[in-house]
Amino acid sequence: MLFNSIDFAIFLPIVFLLYWFVANKNLKLQNFLIVAASYLFYGWWDWRFLSLILFSTVIDYNIGRKLRIEENQTNRIILLWTSILVNLGFLGFFKYYNFFLDNFITAFSFFGTEIKVNSLNIILPVGISFYTFQTLSYTIDIYKRKLEPTKDFISFSAFVSFFPQLVAGPIERATHLLPQFYIKRTFVYSKAVDGMRQILWGLFKKIVIADNCAEYANLIFNNSTDYSGSTLVIGAIFFTFQIYGDFSGYSDIAIGTTRLFGFDLKQNFNFPYFSRDIAEFWRRWHISLSTWFRDYLYIPLGGSRGGTLMKVRNTFIIFIVSGFWHGANWSFVVWGTLNAIYFLPLLLTNKNRNHIDIVAKGKLLPSFKELLLMLLTFILIVFAWIFFRAENIGHAFSYISSIISPSLLSTPYIIEAGTGRPILPKTILLLIGIFVFIEWLGRDGQYAIEKFVLKWPKYLRWTFYCLMVVGIFLYSGQKQDFIYFQF
Repeated sequence: MLFNSIDFAIFLPIVFLLYWFVANKNLKLQNFLIVAASYLFYGWWDWRFLSLILFSTVIDYNIGRKLRIEENQTNRIILLWTSILVNLGFLGFFKYYNFFLDNFITAFSFFGTEIKVNSLNIILPVGISFYTFQTLSYTIDIYKRKLEPTKDFISFSAFVSFFPQLVAGPIERATHLLPQFYIKRTFVYSKAVDGMRQILWGLFKKIVIADNCAEYANLIFNNSTDYSGSTLVIGAIFFTFQIYGDFSGYSDIAIGTTRLFGFDLKQNFNFPYFSRDIAEFWRRWHISLSTWFRDYLYIPLGGSRGGTLMKVRNTFIIFIVSGFWHGANWSFVVWGTLNAIYFLPLLLTNKNRNHIDIVAKGKLLPSFKELLLMLLTFILIVFAWIFFRAENIGHAFSYISSIISPSLLSTPYIIEAGTGRPILPKTILLLIGIFVFIEWLGRDGQYAIEKFVLKWPKYLRWTFYCLMVVGIFLYSGQKQDFIYFQF
C-alpha cells in the first residue's frame, strides 16, 4: 500500500479510529490492532510474502528468549549466527541470487568455460532490507547484553511489522521503539497535529518535488545519448532532488503517521544537501542506515581505533557494503566506493567531524566560505548519484563522458513527450528553488516546516498549508513508486 494512494487515505483514518476509540482502553488490543493493520498494509502489495515477516519474527523472538537464559558462550555464538544466517540468507536469496549467478557465469566464460544455469524469476519482497536489519539489531543487542528480550510476542510482532516504517524505514532499533509498545499510549492533540503537519510536508516532497523531478530525470537518463552535456547535468540534478524528496518524504510521512498513534521514531534525514563536507552529508543522509552500519559493522571491525591501514580498510568496507545493500548492481558498488574515496581524506586528516552543528546557525545566510563548501559538496554528491541512477556501470560512464564534452556549454533543453519540442521545464525548476528556500528556513527543525511557520500569523500559515494541499492535488496524477521500495 502506497502512502500517496487513495487506499492509504482510507486505511489510515479507519485504523486511527479503531485504535483510539475501540482499543484505547486495552494495550494488548492496541498492539494486536497494529499487527493486524501492518499485515494488511503489507499484504495489500502481495500477501504471499507475509510468511517471510512472520518467519523472521518467530525466529528472532525465540532466539532472543534463548539468548537470555543461555550462559555458554559457544551456544550463544551459535544462536547469534543462526539469526544472522537465516535473516541474511533470505535477504541474499531474494535480492542477490541472480546477481551472483550472472557474475559466476560471466567469470567462467572469461576463462573459456561455458556454464548453463537458469536464472530464477524472483520477486524482491518490498522492504526486506529494512525489516531484516531491524530484527537483526534486536538479536545482536541481546547477544551484547544491551537489551532484555521481550516475553510479549504481540509487542515484538508489532515492532517488526509496524506499518508506517515497515517497507522503507526508518530502521528503528529495538532499544528505542520496542519499549514504546509496553507502555500505555495517550492521545496528545499537539503531537497529532505535528504529525499531520509532517505528513503534509512529506507528501509535498514526494508528489510535488520528487515525482515532478522523476518525470524529467527518467526522460533524460533513459535517452541520455540524445542530449547535450548541459542537459545531462540538469538530469543529474533532477535525480538528486528526486531521490531526496522521495526518500525523505517517505520518512516524514512514516514519522508523522507514528505520532498519530502515540509513537516517536528517530529523525532519518537532517537537511543533507546543506552539508559542508561528505562526512557531514553521511551524518545527515539516511541516518538510521548509516548509524546501523556504524554500530554493527564499522565499530566491530575496529572503527577508527587502529592504524591508518585499518581505518582505510574499514571505511571502504562500510561504504561498499552500504552500496551493495542498495541493490544487486555493480553501479551501486561503484557509488559506495566513490563515497569512500570522498570520505577518506577527511578521516585521515581528522577533519571528518569538523561540521557537527547546522550550517549558519542562528543566521539567515551562510558565510561565503560555507556557501563554497556546500556547493562543492553538492557537486560531489550529484556526480555520485549518476552511478546510483544509471542502469549499469557502462551507462554511468557513457553519461559522464557525454557531460565532459563541448556540449556542456550549450543551452540545456528537454524534448517534450508527445510534441517533440525542445523545452526547459521552468516550473519544476521554480518549485525546486522554493523547496530549497523552505528547507533552508527550517533547517534547525526535525523537518522543514516544524517550527518557523508557527511564527506566522494564523491566516498566513493556513494559506501556506492550503497551497501545499493544492499543489499535492494538482500533481497527484504523476504517481511514481517510492525509489527505496526496490531496496
